[in-house]
Amino acid sequence: MLRRKPTRIELKIDDCEEFESIKKELEARKRQREEAESGASDITDIIAGGGASASTSSSSRAELINERIGFKPHPKPNTLPGLFNSLQF
Repeated sequence: MLRRKPTRIELKIDDCEEFESIKKELEARKRQREEAESGASDITDIIAGGGASASTSSSSRAELINERIGFKPHPKPNTLPGLFNSLQF
């Protein structure tokens, strides 16, 4: 393996300013997305008649996502009779 001399990396003021501006833009987008999601979840709660707050709907959010993608989690049976009872002929 060839060795080379280490290169010097310099941090410029322009780089710091660019980083801060990009960081602010990303935070603004994140806030807008969170507001849109909370507004959408509030609307779906009102339509569904739930009226629950977004903080208490974290588990229901996972359930909604599972329903949307068609995932239905079922526990795995540990015993052989449990395996045979779940079979449908």
